[in-house]
Amino acid sequence: MTRIGIIGSKGRMGGALQQAIADAGHDYAGGADQGDDVSALAAKADVLVDFSAPAALQANLDAAIAAGVPVAIGTTGLDDTHHTAIDKAAQQIAVLQTGNTSHGVTLLAHLVEQAASRLGDDWDIEIVEMHHRMKVDAPSGTALLLGEAAAKGRGIDLAANSERGRDGQTGARGQGAIGFASLRGGTVAGDHSVTFAGNEERLTLTHNAENRMIFARGAVKAAEWLVGRAAGRYTMPQVLDL
Repeated sequence: MTRIGIIGSKGRMGGALQQAIADAGHDYAGGADQGDDVSALAAKADVLVDFSAPAALQANLDAAIAAGVPVAIGTTGLDDTHHTAIDKAAQQIAVLQTGNTSHGVTLLAHLVEQAASRLGDDWDIEIVEMHHRMKVDAPSGTALLLGEAAAKGRGIDLAANSERGRDGQTGARGQGAIGFASLRGGTVAGDHSVTFAGNEERLTLTHNAENRMIFARGAVKAAEWLVGRAAGRYTMPQVLDL
């Protein structure tokens, strides 16, 4: 059995993660939330799962490094500074960071990359995501993950080839751009669609999350996989051997 500690145990994912840990037959090493000592949790865990907040990331990484334990990061809303911190931490411990731990979404991203690599830039790519009314970041981490997959398939840089927040007189759509639209409302766990719009035909790849448990189960699977890995930065496709 693996001792799994949760950073962000009182958040939306916390309860689901505890249930997923029990269902998988592992030990819950405890949780840490704002104001708690993450170092104490890291010292008694085999692996940490972080679903807290971007502002807490550096302290969480420092605690994992000090204890020599791997960490799976599912926190969204990360910027370049956070990714640089993860890169540095990965020189000392195993770190898996992802915008979505669902196995279905991981496969969706793989399919999006494949489709983008085979369809020319005359096929416009639009990514639409919808989440519950309480979600604070947009586009979602999953939408950005899918956008990165599409950009990788096209061999382009996402930041330089994305369109967001269209309003008013926007002008013509950019050739080869990847568009994003974010919807918020109700209690939606997470819906994502990637549409490839060509001349007189469309291809849409969709994933609908019906319950937060799918993310929890994926995070526990990622945590299991990380234990015993060499220092480095890992991804969900590696967990699924894609």
